[in-house]
Amino acid sequence: MAWQTPENLKYTQNDEWFDPETGRSGITDYAQDQLSDVVYVEFLVDVGDEVQKGDSVATVESVKAAADVYAPVSGKVVEINTDLTDNPEWVNEDPYGKAWMIRLEPTNPEEMNELMDAEAYAQYCEERE
Repeated sequence: MAWQTPENLKYTQNDEWFDPETGRSGITDYAQDQLSDVVYVEFLVDVGDEVQKGDSVATVESVKAAADVYAPVSGKVVEINTDLTDNPEWVNEDPYGKAWMIRLEPTNPEEMNELMDAEAYAQYCEERE
């Protein structure tokens, strides 16, 4: 199966995406597909919090599983998409658009070099099928 992996984004092995331009982050098309119908999103951070790469920033629950969402890079949380708590279905409908979760101001930009590009992430997803 071919999942959407926009070229302008960076990806983690935990299936988060990160937009270096805007600082926004969320879960990938592959991740939402694996989870199935998302019914609940809970944020574990607040605006102003400092997070380290790999910290849990949200929990996503679907009809078949629950998953943590991790910070793709270290940084300061500057915005949270609180609309998602009332519209968890956006995670399935538009994972790279309306369903962004947090916006980070990176404190260690070099960590972005550790993230996968779209091609590497697509390959990573294929290997797990």
